Amino acid sequence: MSGKRVPKIILEGTRLTHKTELAFALNEHPRIVGPRKYRYHSPVISGEWCAFTNFPWGRGLINFEPQEEAMAMETFATWARLFELQRYYSWIVDRFHLSTRVFQLSDRGRDYDFQWLEDRLIPLGFRMVLLFRSPESFASARELRLKVSGNPGQYDDLGRFIREQEVYDRLANESRLPLLRLDISHNSISRAADEIADWLEQTGGLYAP
Repeated sequence: MSGKRVPKIILEGTRLTHKTELAFALNEHPRIVGPRKYRYHSPVISGEWCAFTNFPWGRGLINFEPQEEAMAMETFATWARLFELQRYYSWIVDRFHLSTRVFQLSDRGRDYDFQWLEDRLIPLGFRMVLLFRSPESFASARELRLKVSGNPGQYDDLGRFIREQEVYDRLANESRLPLLRLDISHNSISRAADEIADWLEQTGGLYAP
């Protein structure tokens, strides 16, 4: 086995589950990306980038409209091809195809079959971490987020996030990617990052297949 660490992690879950904060923590975790004497930028990408519209909090790979479906699927295919071309590098993805399925099913009444995408991700060693929290812990997570959010209104309806968690859990069962379910109710990013590092070490997820 090569000593080169090339973990490929997709972080999924509803809002207020600290996915973005955890993505940055994983990208600097010495047990995941190796010890570093200086900072450099391994890829952290997000399906939540609203790159389909020229205004803030617009549409993108997750919440695209029906007329943007072809562009969304081409974007997924483009990411898959980039991963294939650079398979011997680490990739941390903050929301991806599972988030698309949850949103499109819940808000548009349309489900998408991403078996073709997982068929390309599995040989590369991609794994999924599904973050969830207890229903009663959403309120404290919202208070933390409101201190920094530029769009606080999106966190008004905590019931939506609780309902979404059930959809995430159900659809995650259909994924063929290796899966870790991780409770983030404690709001500790460092603890969650350590638990992911433990899982990757125990299951061989740090190295290329």
